[in-house]
Amino acid sequence: MKILYFDCFAGIAGDMTVAALLEMGVPLELLEERLAALSLPASSYRLAAEKTARKGISATRFQVQTSEQQHHRHYREIAGMIERSSLPPGAKERAQRIFLRLAEAEAQVHGVELDQVHFHEVGALDSIVDIVATAVGLDHLGVGEIYAAPLPFGSGSVETAHGRLPVPAPATAELMQGMPVHFECGPGERVTPTGAAILAALANGFGTPPAMRVEKVGCGAGSKDFADIPNILRLVLGEKSGALERDEICVMETHIDDMNPEILGFLTERLLARGALDVALAPLQMKKNRPGMKLTLLTPRAGVDELARLVLTESTAAGVRYYPAQRLMLARRQEQRETTLGRVLVKVFLDDGRPLRVVPEFEECRRIAQERGMPLLEVYRLIERETALP
Repeated sequence: MKILYFDCFAGIAGDMTVAALLEMGVPLELLEERLAALSLPASSYRLAAEKTARKGISATRFQVQTSEQQHHRHYREIAGMIERSSLPPGAKERAQRIFLRLAEAEAQVHGVELDQVHFHEVGALDSIVDIVATAVGLDHLGVGEIYAAPLPFGSGSVETAHGRLPVPAPATAELMQGMPVHFECGPGERVTPTGAAILAALANGFGTPPAMRVEKVGCGAGSKDFADIPNILRLVLGEKSGALERDEICVMETHIDDMNPEILGFLTERLLARGALDVALAPLQMKKNRPGMKLTLLTPRAGVDELARLVLTESTAAGVRYYPAQRLMLARRQEQRETTLGRVLVKVFLDDGRPLRVVPEFEECRRIAQERGMPLLEVYRLIERETALP
């Protein structure tokens, strides 16, 4: 699997990301061709890339030269533009995710509904190009997972359509929630809203990436020169090595001592149906010697608020704790296998690309047991025996 590591030692912006992707071999002509699939006025912009340097470090500078005046576009307008385009499915999905995260941040900052969000700087043509070009570049390089270094927080102020705002700008700060940051940098805007949205939408984790064999390195130059550090975003592309996959999740938990256990069972089903990765109940002794239950669930970071609201409305809990955690996992895939009971779906776990073990899918076993009137345990053991690795 291809891994892309964002080494954001100086920060991140949309144009810096595109520039680094170009330096790693994404053709400028491909970006021009893919961007033509959007309903943008082609005569009003031109893409340009050139070699430059920041404090003696060679890098690529990417620019969108445009004659369009500053344009405000609503989120739904941009989302519709991308959806109607003929972009490759992977690029289209990533571009939509980035704009959705931006819209969610803007909605939160301004206290409006998603449909009412309109972008100022990010709605301009050059920002749309940066985001879509990033998605196209990632698709072209076959990137499977993205990891990023902690981000420099920055300081000072920046001029925007809303006037002078503190650094990071409110939408950027909203997007950076949950990301590791540091303050070991000088003043200036080190992370732009577009740069923060790219990582908020696409990053699988922050900090040290999984072990990989480095294939390419690309450096994208920012438009400014900082006094303390070269204003460069460095991207590292590699092939994952080793057996374990890594991702970042959130662990949520609460203690309950005043609830009908039948309703807890129903809550468990609802949490799984709404996207929880796993749900567990464990007995515990609480204050005043009351027997209670500990509810624990695992969820992608994006699902925390929705699942917390479900717990708080479907149980007697008054609060939910959550914290980020990282998982190391065996790679897995689903396969159809022939057995004496017909074709069945199984899970194959992989060790560094090699099959390690085969596990029958429970729902397949239950279906066959019901259809044939066989004991479930017998079905499970038969499939396990006939699909075992040699």
